[in-house]
Amino acid sequence: MHILSLAPTSFFSDYGCHVRILEEARALQALGHAVTIVTYYKGNDVPGIPIIRTAPTPWHRDYEVGSSRHKFAFDVLLSIRLLRVLARNRFDVIHAHLHEGALIASVLARPWSIPVVFDYQGSLTDELLQHRFIKPHSAACALFRRVEHITNRLPHAVLTSTRHAADTLRAELGSRVPVEALPDGVNPHTFRPDVASAQQRVQLRARWGIAPDEPVVVFLGLLARHQGIGNLIEAAAILKAEGRRVRWLVMGYPGVEEWHQVASAAGVLPEIVFTGRVAYANAPLMLALGDVAVAPKLSLTEGSGKILNYMAMALPTVAFDTPAQREYLGSLGVYAPSGNSMALARGVASLLDQPGRRRVLGEQLRRIAVQQFGWDRAAVIMTSVYQRLLADPKLQTARSHRRQDETVS
Repeated sequence: MHILSLAPTSFFSDYGCHVRILEEARALQALGHAVTIVTYYKGNDVPGIPIIRTAPTPWHRDYEVGSSRHKFAFDVLLSIRLLRVLARNRFDVIHAHLHEGALIASVLARPWSIPVVFDYQGSLTDELLQHRFIKPHSAACALFRRVEHITNRLPHAVLTSTRHAADTLRAELGSRVPVEALPDGVNPHTFRPDVASAQQRVQLRARWGIAPDEPVVVFLGLLARHQGIGNLIEAAAILKAEGRRVRWLVMGYPGVEEWHQVASAAGVLPEIVFTGRVAYANAPLMLALGDVAVAPKLSLTEGSGKILNYMAMALPTVAFDTPAQREYLGSLGVYAPSGNSMALARGVASLLDQPGRRRVLGEQLRRIAVQQFGWDRAAVIMTSVYQRLLADPKLQTARSHRRQDETVS
Protein backbone atom coordinates (compact mmCIF):
# COMPACT_ATOMS: atom_id res chain seq x y z
CA MET A 1 0.00 0.00 0.00
CA HIS A 2 0.99 3.62 -0.55
CA ILE A 3 0.04 5.65 2.51
CA LEU A 4 -0.04 9.43 2.78
CA SER A 5 0.64 10.54 6.34
CA LEU A 6 -0.77 14.05 6.85
CA ALA A 7 0.97 15.79 9.75
CA PRO A 8 -0.23 19.33 10.60
CA THR A 9 2.88 20.09 12.61
CA SER A 10 6.56 20.86 12.02
CA PHE A 11 7.71 17.29 11.53
CA PHE A 12 10.23 16.13 12.73
CA SER A 13 10.83 17.64 16.13
CA ASP A 14 11.96 15.79 19.21
CA TYR A 15 8.76 15.27 21.19
CA GLY A 16 5.90 12.84 21.64
CA CYS A 17 3.47 13.56 18.81
CA HIS A 18 6.30 13.55 16.27
CA VAL A 19 7.79 10.36 17.67
CA ARG A 20 4.44 8.63 17.15
CA ILE A 21 4.25 9.85 13.53
CA LEU A 22 7.83 8.76 12.87
CA GLU A 23 7.64 5.33 14.46
CA GLU A 24 4.30 4.54 12.83
CA ALA A 25 5.83 5.36 9.44
CA ARG A 26 8.90 3.24 10.13
CA ALA A 27 6.80 0.30 11.32
CA LEU A 28 4.63 0.44 8.19
CA GLN A 29 7.73 0.59 6.01
CA ALA A 30 9.06 -2.49 7.78
CA LEU A 31 5.96 -4.36 6.55
CA GLY A 32 6.69 -3.28 2.99
CA HIS A 33 4.32 -0.33 2.69
CA ALA A 34 5.31 3.00 1.15
CA VAL A 35 4.76 6.06 3.36
CA THR A 36 4.93 9.71 2.31
CA ILE A 37 4.59 12.42 4.96
CA VAL A 38 3.05 15.79 4.07
CA THR A 39 3.75 18.41 6.72
CA TYR A 40 4.59 22.04 7.50
CA TYR A 41 7.66 23.67 5.98
CA LYS A 42 9.69 23.66 9.19
CA GLY A 43 11.15 20.56 10.82
CA ASN A 44 13.98 18.07 10.41
CA ASP A 45 14.14 15.60 7.54
CA VAL A 46 14.33 11.90 8.42
CA PRO A 47 16.53 9.56 6.34
CA GLY A 48 14.50 6.95 4.51
CA ILE A 49 11.12 8.69 4.75
CA PRO A 50 9.87 10.89 1.87
CA ILE A 51 8.65 14.22 3.25
CA ILE A 52 6.73 16.86 1.29
CA ARG A 53 6.59 20.30 2.91
CA THR A 54 4.40 23.36 2.50
CA ALA A 55 5.68 26.75 1.51
CA PRO A 56 6.55 29.02 4.46
CA THR A 57 4.40 31.94 5.46
CA PRO A 58 6.31 35.08 4.42
CA TRP A 59 5.54 36.95 7.64
CA HIS A 60 6.39 34.27 10.22
CA ARG A 61 9.21 31.83 9.52
CA ASP A 62 10.32 31.07 13.08
CA TYR A 63 7.94 29.76 15.70
CA GLU A 64 7.90 27.34 18.60
CA VAL A 65 5.75 24.28 19.09
CA GLY A 66 2.32 24.65 20.62
CA SER A 67 -0.92 26.43 19.87
CA SER A 68 -0.59 29.61 17.81
CA ARG A 69 -2.88 31.75 15.69
CA HIS A 70 -0.33 31.29 12.91
CA LYS A 71 -1.37 27.64 12.65
CA PHE A 72 -4.48 28.72 10.75
CA ALA A 73 -2.24 30.02 7.95
CA PHE A 74 -0.05 26.94 8.13
CA ASP A 75 -3.12 24.73 7.74
CA VAL A 76 -4.27 26.69 4.70
CA LEU A 77 -0.87 26.10 3.12
CA LEU A 78 -1.04 22.44 4.12
CA SER A 79 -4.44 22.15 2.43
CA ILE A 80 -3.05 23.62 -0.79
CA ARG A 81 -0.08 21.25 -0.70
CA LEU A 82 -2.34 18.25 -0.07
CA LEU A 83 -4.51 19.07 -3.08
CA ARG A 84 -1.44 19.32 -5.32
CA VAL A 85 0.00 16.06 -4.01
CA LEU A 86 -3.29 14.19 -4.50
CA ALA A 87 -3.62 15.54 -8.01
CA ARG A 88 -0.20 14.18 -9.00
CA ASN A 89 0.01 10.91 -7.04
CA ARG A 90 -2.11 7.90 -6.20
CA PHE A 91 -2.51 6.80 -2.60
CA ASP A 92 -4.45 3.94 -1.05
CA VAL A 93 -5.00 5.51 2.38
CA ILE A 94 -4.59 8.87 4.07
CA HIS A 95 -3.44 8.55 7.68
CA ALA A 96 -4.32 11.96 9.14
CA HIS A 97 -2.81 13.06 12.43
CA LEU A 98 -4.51 15.36 14.93
CA HIS A 99 -7.88 17.04 14.44
CA GLU A 100 -6.56 19.54 11.91
CA GLY A 101 -5.24 16.73 9.74
CA ALA A 102 -8.47 14.74 9.99
CA LEU A 103 -10.59 17.77 9.05
CA ILE A 104 -8.40 18.78 6.11
CA ALA A 105 -8.08 15.26 4.71
CA SER A 106 -11.72 14.27 5.20
CA VAL A 107 -12.96 17.33 3.30
CA LEU A 108 -10.34 17.73 0.58
CA ALA A 109 -9.73 14.07 -0.29
CA ARG A 110 -13.38 13.27 -1.01
CA PRO A 111 -13.08 13.71 -4.79
CA TRP A 112 -10.39 11.00 -4.83
CA SER A 113 -12.46 8.57 -2.70
CA ILE A 114 -9.45 7.75 -0.55
CA PRO A 115 -10.25 6.36 2.90
CA VAL A 116 -9.13 8.65 5.71
CA VAL A 117 -7.93 7.24 9.02
CA PHE A 118 -7.84 9.73 11.89
CA ASP A 119 -4.93 9.31 14.33
CA TYR A 120 -6.53 10.77 17.46
CA GLN A 121 -4.02 11.86 20.10
CA GLY A 122 -6.31 13.72 22.49
CA SER A 123 -9.05 16.32 22.60
CA LEU A 124 -8.31 19.39 20.46
CA THR A 125 -10.28 21.70 22.76
CA ASP A 126 -8.67 20.36 25.90
CA GLU A 127 -5.23 20.87 24.38
CA LEU A 128 -6.07 24.48 23.50
CA LEU A 129 -7.30 25.04 27.05
CA GLN A 130 -4.16 23.49 28.51
CA HIS A 131 -2.00 25.75 26.35
CA ARG A 132 -4.18 28.72 27.40
CA PHE A 133 -4.91 29.51 23.77
CA ILE A 134 -8.61 29.74 24.61
CA LYS A 135 -10.50 30.33 27.86
CA PRO A 136 -13.03 27.99 29.48
CA HIS A 137 -16.69 28.83 28.85
CA SER A 138 -15.75 31.32 26.12
CA ALA A 139 -17.30 31.56 22.66
CA ALA A 140 -14.02 30.28 21.21
CA CYS A 141 -14.16 27.24 23.50
CA ALA A 142 -17.70 26.46 22.38
CA LEU A 143 -16.68 26.88 18.73
CA PHE A 144 -13.74 24.51 19.01
CA ARG A 145 -15.86 21.95 20.87
CA ARG A 146 -18.27 22.06 17.93
CA VAL A 147 -15.50 21.75 15.34
CA GLU A 148 -14.01 18.84 17.26
CA HIS A 149 -17.39 17.15 17.51
CA ILE A 150 -17.89 17.41 13.74
CA THR A 151 -14.33 16.36 12.89
CA ASN A 152 -14.61 13.17 14.93
CA ARG A 153 -17.44 12.06 12.58
CA LEU A 154 -15.78 12.82 9.25
CA PRO A 155 -13.06 10.16 8.74
CA HIS A 156 -13.70 6.57 7.74
CA ALA A 157 -12.00 5.20 10.89
CA VAL A 158 -10.32 6.48 14.04
CA LEU A 159 -7.20 5.18 15.77
CA THR A 160 -6.64 6.45 19.32
CA SER A 161 -3.41 6.67 21.29
CA THR A 162 -5.07 5.18 24.40
CA ARG A 163 -7.79 2.66 25.15
CA HIS A 164 -9.48 5.23 27.38
CA ALA A 165 -9.79 7.60 24.41
CA ALA A 166 -11.19 4.77 22.27
CA ASP A 167 -13.89 4.04 24.85
CA THR A 168 -14.75 7.74 25.09
CA LEU A 169 -15.06 8.14 21.32
CA ARG A 170 -17.10 4.96 20.94
CA ALA A 171 -19.55 6.35 23.47
CA GLU A 172 -19.74 9.58 21.45
CA LEU A 173 -19.83 8.12 17.94
CA GLY A 174 -21.68 4.86 18.44
CA SER A 175 -21.50 2.77 15.27
CA ARG A 176 -21.13 5.82 13.01
CA VAL A 177 -17.33 5.53 12.73
CA PRO A 178 -15.21 2.48 13.69
CA VAL A 179 -12.79 3.28 16.50
CA GLU A 180 -9.78 1.19 17.44
CA ALA A 181 -7.15 1.74 20.13
CA LEU A 182 -3.60 2.08 18.84
CA PRO A 183 -1.52 2.74 21.96
CA ASP A 184 1.84 4.44 21.61
CA GLY A 185 4.79 2.10 21.24
CA VAL A 186 8.50 1.93 21.88
CA ASN A 187 11.51 0.44 20.16
CA PRO A 188 12.99 -1.77 22.93
CA HIS A 189 16.19 -2.32 20.94
CA THR A 190 16.90 1.41 21.02
CA PHE A 191 15.53 2.16 24.48
CA ARG A 192 17.22 -0.38 26.74
CA PRO A 193 18.84 -0.11 30.18
CA ASP A 194 22.29 -1.26 29.01
CA VAL A 195 22.55 1.42 26.30
CA ALA A 196 25.27 3.20 28.32
CA SER A 197 28.25 1.58 30.01
CA ALA A 198 29.07 2.44 33.61
CA GLN A 199 31.92 4.65 32.42
CA GLN A 200 29.71 6.46 29.89
CA ARG A 201 27.13 7.05 32.60
CA VAL A 202 29.73 8.64 34.89
CA GLN A 203 31.06 10.81 32.06
CA LEU A 204 27.62 11.97 30.96
CA ARG A 205 26.61 12.79 34.51
CA ALA A 206 29.78 14.80 34.95
CA ARG A 207 28.96 16.77 31.80
CA TRP A 208 25.79 17.99 33.51
CA GLY A 209 27.48 18.58 36.86
CA ILE A 210 26.04 15.47 38.50
CA ALA A 211 28.18 13.31 40.78
CA PRO A 212 28.30 9.53 40.22
CA ASP A 213 26.59 8.79 43.55
CA GLU A 214 23.83 11.40 43.38
CA PRO A 215 20.28 10.05 42.91
CA VAL A 216 18.82 11.39 39.66
CA VAL A 217 15.18 11.86 38.70
CA VAL A 218 14.59 12.23 34.95
CA PHE A 219 11.86 13.87 32.89
CA LEU A 220 11.76 13.93 29.08
CA GLY A 221 9.13 15.82 27.13
CA LEU A 222 7.66 19.18 26.24
CA LEU A 223 8.18 21.84 28.88
CA ALA A 224 4.53 22.88 28.80
CA ARG A 225 2.27 23.69 31.73
CA HIS A 226 0.00 20.73 31.07
CA GLN A 227 3.05 18.46 31.38
CA GLY A 228 3.18 19.36 35.07
CA ILE A 229 6.59 21.07 35.04
CA GLY A 230 5.40 23.44 37.74
CA ASN A 231 4.49 20.47 39.93
CA LEU A 232 7.88 18.89 39.27
CA ILE A 233 9.60 22.06 40.49
CA GLU A 234 7.40 22.16 43.58
CA ALA A 235 8.21 18.51 44.33
CA ALA A 236 11.92 19.27 44.02
CA ALA A 237 11.53 22.16 46.48
CA ILE A 238 9.70 19.91 48.95
CA LEU A 239 12.46 17.29 48.95
CA LYS A 240 15.17 19.93 49.21
CA ALA A 241 13.43 21.47 52.22
CA GLU A 242 13.55 18.03 53.86
CA GLY A 243 17.31 17.95 53.37
CA ARG A 244 17.27 15.27 50.69
CA ARG A 245 20.05 15.15 48.14
CA VAL A 246 18.31 14.72 44.77
CA ARG A 247 19.16 15.94 41.27
CA TRP A 248 16.45 16.42 38.65
CA LEU A 249 17.41 16.13 34.98
CA VAL A 250 14.66 17.93 33.04
CA MET A 251 15.03 17.33 29.31
CA GLY A 252 12.95 19.16 26.73
CA TYR A 253 11.77 22.43 25.28
CA PRO A 254 10.39 25.12 24.71
CA GLY A 255 10.36 27.71 27.51
CA VAL A 256 13.61 26.59 29.14
CA GLU A 257 14.44 30.13 30.27
CA GLU A 258 10.98 30.64 31.77
CA TRP A 259 11.12 27.42 33.77
CA HIS A 260 14.70 28.12 34.79
CA GLN A 261 13.46 31.35 36.37
CA VAL A 262 10.62 29.51 38.13
CA ALA A 263 13.08 26.95 39.52
CA SER A 264 15.44 29.73 40.62
CA ALA A 265 12.62 31.52 42.45
CA ALA A 266 11.74 28.22 44.16
CA GLY A 267 15.36 27.80 45.27
CA VAL A 268 15.96 24.53 43.46
CA LEU A 269 18.94 25.44 41.32
CA PRO A 270 21.29 23.66 40.77
CA GLU A 271 19.20 20.70 41.99
CA ILE A 272 17.25 20.93 38.73
CA VAL A 273 19.29 20.74 35.53
CA PHE A 274 17.53 21.91 32.37
CA THR A 275 19.20 20.35 29.35
CA GLY A 276 17.08 21.97 26.67
CA ARG A 277 16.11 20.05 23.58
CA VAL A 278 17.36 16.46 23.43
CA ALA A 279 17.52 14.78 20.03
CA TYR A 280 15.36 11.67 19.85
CA ALA A 281 18.42 9.63 18.89
CA ASN A 282 20.15 10.73 22.11
CA ALA A 283 17.16 10.16 24.39
CA PRO A 284 18.15 6.61 25.50
CA LEU A 285 21.61 7.73 26.64
CA MET A 286 20.17 10.66 28.57
CA LEU A 287 17.47 8.56 30.22
CA ALA A 288 20.16 6.07 31.24
CA LEU A 289 21.43 8.70 33.69
CA GLY A 290 18.30 8.39 35.81
CA ASP A 291 17.39 6.24 38.79
CA VAL A 292 13.72 7.24 38.78
CA ALA A 293 11.48 8.82 36.12
CA VAL A 294 8.57 11.20 36.62
CA ALA A 295 5.48 11.79 34.46
CA PRO A 296 3.50 14.63 36.05
CA LYS A 297 1.28 15.18 33.01
CA LEU A 298 -2.01 16.87 33.86
CA SER A 299 -3.97 16.29 30.65
CA LEU A 300 -6.75 13.71 30.98
CA THR A 301 -7.21 13.12 27.24
CA GLU A 302 -3.72 13.03 25.69
CA GLY A 303 -1.52 9.98 25.49
CA SER A 304 1.74 9.73 27.39
CA GLY A 305 4.19 7.95 25.13
CA LYS A 306 7.22 9.02 27.16
CA ILE A 307 6.20 6.49 29.80
CA LEU A 308 6.89 3.65 27.38
CA ASN A 309 10.41 4.99 26.89
CA TYR A 310 10.83 5.02 30.67
CA MET A 311 9.50 1.47 30.88
CA ALA A 312 11.81 0.17 28.15
CA MET A 313 14.73 1.79 30.01
CA ALA A 314 13.67 -0.13 33.17
CA LEU A 315 13.02 3.13 35.01
CA PRO A 316 10.54 2.94 37.89
CA THR A 317 8.11 5.79 37.34
CA VAL A 318 6.14 8.20 39.52
CA ALA A 319 3.16 9.57 37.62
CA PHE A 320 0.05 11.61 38.14
CA ASP A 321 -2.90 9.26 38.12
CA THR A 322 -4.46 9.82 34.68
CA PRO A 323 -6.13 7.22 32.43
CA ALA A 324 -3.33 7.19 29.85
CA GLN A 325 -0.53 6.85 32.39
CA ARG A 326 -2.30 4.11 34.32
CA GLU A 327 -3.01 2.34 31.03
CA TYR A 328 0.71 1.87 30.45
CA LEU A 329 2.08 1.48 33.98
CA GLY A 330 -0.81 -0.52 35.42
CA SER A 331 -0.16 -1.81 38.92
CA LEU A 332 3.58 -1.19 38.54
CA GLY A 333 3.31 2.60 38.61
CA VAL A 334 3.77 4.80 41.66
CA TYR A 335 0.88 7.25 41.48
CA ALA A 336 0.08 10.66 42.88
CA PRO A 337 -3.29 12.42 42.62
CA SER A 338 -3.21 14.72 39.61
CA GLY A 339 -1.77 18.11 40.48
CA ASN A 340 -0.63 17.07 43.97
CA SER A 341 3.03 18.09 44.19
CA MET A 342 3.44 16.81 47.75
CA ALA A 343 2.27 13.33 46.73
CA LEU A 344 4.58 13.47 43.72
CA ALA A 345 7.50 14.25 46.03
CA ARG A 346 6.52 11.44 48.40
CA GLY A 347 6.41 8.95 45.53
CA VAL A 348 9.88 9.95 44.34
CA ALA A 349 11.27 9.77 47.88
CA SER A 350 9.79 6.31 48.46
CA LEU A 351 11.48 4.92 45.36
CA LEU A 352 14.82 6.56 46.12
CA ASP A 353 14.73 4.99 49.58
CA GLN A 354 14.11 1.49 48.19
CA PRO A 355 16.74 0.46 45.62
CA GLY A 356 15.56 -3.14 45.66
CA ARG A 357 12.02 -2.11 44.83
CA ARG A 358 13.32 0.14 42.05
CA ARG A 359 15.19 -2.75 40.49
CA VAL A 360 12.20 -5.12 40.59
CA LEU A 361 9.78 -2.55 39.22
CA GLY A 362 12.20 -1.59 36.47
CA GLU A 363 12.64 -5.19 35.33
CA GLN A 364 8.89 -5.79 35.27
CA LEU A 365 8.18 -2.56 33.39
CA ARG A 366 10.84 -3.39 30.82
CA ARG A 367 9.29 -6.82 30.28
CA ILE A 368 5.83 -5.36 29.64
CA ALA A 369 7.20 -2.72 27.24
CA VAL A 370 8.93 -5.41 25.18
CA GLN A 371 6.01 -7.84 25.16
CA GLN A 372 3.06 -5.49 24.70
CA PHE A 373 4.15 -2.15 23.24
CA GLY A 374 6.40 -2.74 20.24
CA TRP A 375 5.73 -0.60 17.17
CA ASP A 376 5.57 -3.77 15.07
CA ARG A 377 2.30 -4.64 16.84
CA ALA A 378 0.98 -1.17 16.03
CA ALA A 379 1.79 -1.64 12.35
CA VAL A 380 -0.27 -4.83 12.22
CA ILE A 381 -3.25 -2.99 13.72
CA MET A 382 -2.91 -0.09 11.26
CA THR A 383 -2.63 -2.40 8.28
CA SER A 384 -5.68 -4.36 9.39
CA VAL A 385 -7.75 -1.15 9.60
CA TYR A 386 -6.54 -0.01 6.18
CA GLN A 387 -7.42 -3.36 4.60
CA ARG A 388 -10.92 -3.36 6.07
CA LEU A 389 -11.58 0.09 4.66
CA LEU A 390 -10.20 -0.78 1.24
CA ALA A 391 -12.44 -3.84 1.16
CA ASP A 392 -15.56 -1.73 1.79
CA PRO A 393 -17.85 -2.12 -1.29
CA LYS A 394 -18.95 1.54 -1.23
CA LEU A 395 -15.37 2.82 -1.25
CA GLN A 396 -14.38 0.30 -3.92
CA THR A 397 -17.22 1.49 -6.15
CA ALA A 398 -16.36 5.17 -5.62
CA ARG A 399 -12.67 4.58 -6.37
CA SER A 400 -13.56 2.58 -9.49
CA HIS A 401 -15.71 5.45 -10.78
CA ARG A 402 -12.88 7.87 -10.04
CA ARG A 403 -10.42 5.78 -12.08
CA GLN A 404 -12.89 5.57 -14.97
CA ASP A 405 -13.29 9.35 -14.94
CA GLU A 406 -9.52 9.78 -14.98
CA THR A 407 -9.21 7.38 -17.91
CA VAL A 408 -11.89 9.23 -19.88
CA SER A 409 -10.36 12.62 -19.20
